[in-house]
Amino acid sequence: MNLSALRADTPGAAERVHLNNAGAALMPTPVVRAVVDHVELEARIGGYEAADEVAPGIERAYADVAALLGTTPDRVAFMEHATAGFVAALSAIPFRPGDVIATTRHDYVSNQIQYLSLAERFGVEVVRVPDAPEGGVDLGAMEATIHRRRPKLVAVTHIPTNSGLVQDVASIGAMCRARDVPFLVDACQSVGQMPLDVEAIGCDFLSATARKFLRGPRGAGFLYVSDRTLDRGLEPLFPDLRGADMVAGNIYQPAPDARRFESWEFQWGLVLGTGAAGRYAMDVGLEGIRDRARELAGRLRASLAELPGVSVLDRGSELGAIVTASVSGHDPAALVRELRRRGVNTSSQTRLDAVLDYDEKGVAGALRVSPHYYNTVDEVETFLGHLAEITSPR
Repeated sequence: MNLSALRADTPGAAERVHLNNAGAALMPTPVVRAVVDHVELEARIGGYEAADEVAPGIERAYADVAALLGTTPDRVAFMEHATAGFVAALSAIPFRPGDVIATTRHDYVSNQIQYLSLAERFGVEVVRVPDAPEGGVDLGAMEATIHRRRPKLVAVTHIPTNSGLVQDVASIGAMCRARDVPFLVDACQSVGQMPLDVEAIGCDFLSATARKFLRGPRGAGFLYVSDRTLDRGLEPLFPDLRGADMVAGNIYQPAPDARRFESWEFQWGLVLGTGAAGRYAMDVGLEGIRDRARELAGRLRASLAELPGVSVLDRGSELGAIVTASVSGHDPAALVRELRRRGVNTSSQTRLDAVLDYDEKGVAGALRVSPHYYNTVDEVETFLGHLAEITSPR
């Protein structure tokens, strides 16, 4: 990994110490150019005409995202954002009163809210499988839940936004396949941070965003849809004319592939940027990306644990590149503001961002630090030095 070249490809690296990749990573130049060039083309020749002109590039973006996931382009749907993809997948499940959604205590808070909305509106039962002692979902309890409750859907967040935890989605996928239970994975924080293979995971849906560790643009995401899902005839609750054809007065026909989940209107520059981000990540090498990001995160955890009043909150047998910590006597949002004033980007969370996890850990929120492969050891040390100075007794 040529770190100097990668940083030269990252204009923002010269201006900030960016340790907020779990929020929105710095885009590399090829991604920026893909987005900007298309917007400029739209300005010159018109939006519809520009989309027609770059049609081969759009098809390449499908292929690039498919390669990133270990699938084929016809199993990829582009979405406005990850939540749109996740909701479209949820809407495809024909829930009835008494049906069960099995999930974990570490699902993204928006996902948890959506499950509760389904419970309120349709009488669905939400079963949160308990954690293992080391952290993360207890796989034995998950298998027992799938076997005994026969859920209509199992939905799991691969890497929570509020923790370094990496959940074992492949083992859960094997359980779901063995019992023919649909499996939905939220991969917002794992795509671009580590290698993903949807066949190895065994999921029926996988939703993700472009802006986080994939280093793509904001306002773009995608949804993987499996062969099994399409063979079942599942489709979103509210298809539109991109995802379906109205073939007679009272008959419509969904698209035969994953594009049945898409909407007609896109900012195609963001799709092109997402494809460019996928290519860039694969060119760098996802194994190397994973190893370097986790090395920097491990250094952060070890050093933070030595600072007075700092408690590292991450738990699990496998930890990724998100580091969360509470700092006694300091509001996380205030820490983020002061660090940003000093040129260091991090992020903060409150209890409402992860009620189940933070209540169990007994904290009201956390400082979140998320390095990526283009960060340096010096940047990690710069952050640690500033944090120690900010939190030291006056």
